[in-house]
Amino acid sequence: METFATAALISAEQLAEQLAEVVQPVVIDCRFVLGQPAAGREQYLQGHISGAHYLHLEADLSGPVGRHGGRHPLPDPAQLAATLAALGVDKETPVVAYDDSRFAFAARFWWLLRALGYRAPALLNGGYAAWLAAAGAVEQGMSPAAQPCAVPAVTAYRGVVNIQDLAELQAAGAVLVDSRDPARFAGLEEPLDPFAGHIPGAVNLPWQGTSDTQGFLLADAGLKQHAATLPAGGPRVVYCGSGVTACVNLFALARQGDEGALLYAGSWSDWCSYLPAD
Repeated sequence: METFATAALISAEQLAEQLAEVVQPVVIDCRFVLGQPAAGREQYLQGHISGAHYLHLEADLSGPVGRHGGRHPLPDPAQLAATLAALGVDKETPVVAYDDSRFAFAARFWWLLRALGYRAPALLNGGYAAWLAAAGAVEQGMSPAAQPCAVPAVTAYRGVVNIQDLAELQAAGAVLVDSRDPARFAGLEEPLDPFAGHIPGAVNLPWQGTSDTQGFLLADAGLKQHAATLPAGGPRVVYCGSGVTACVNLFALARQGDEGALLYAGSWSDWCSYLPAD
């Protein structure tokens, strides 16, 4: 098996070749639909990459929702490590992740593993649609039972900040990056959270700008242009509505060599939880 880089892409054709080898990567299906929590699993049961396992954004890749922490808090590190070990994934296991939402959920999985010190997963370029277009092998129902491994020791996530850190970081020159679409950033609409607008001092870098409409990541030149509006400074602290799609921007920044960008995991939904109700 090749050694994947920190922010690696894999094509459908390359994945098919690797799945034909004796030592195969573990494939994780991350499909999800915001507001329809059962939809991703239903899509998986209807058809998925042969041998892929399904991880649910809210049941597996998030923790319990509380008063603060946002709509998708980070999962408990030890619990996530146990979930992964049940699928045969330890810190050195090669993993490939995919979704059908332009990396929105696969990138969250990528960030979680990377932040816990695991070998960073490769993301399937073009997602599930690219696999189907390449006539990749598909199966329905649940995948065969995995071969569990020992649960590795993990501690806290690296590269994550909370609301208490933001003021200090911004005062030190950090660039706060809002990954939501421009209408939400401008406060013109807010479909999910109780307040519209953005965190003071943030700049807007919509996460959808990292890929084309077919879900293929832009080439290096396109990614560089996407981030060209970011002011100088550092580090970059990236957020979105709930710490999910911000990870797409973090993946794109990592591909450009910015390994120091941070995630405000609670994001706008956490920020809103500290605002007065009226």
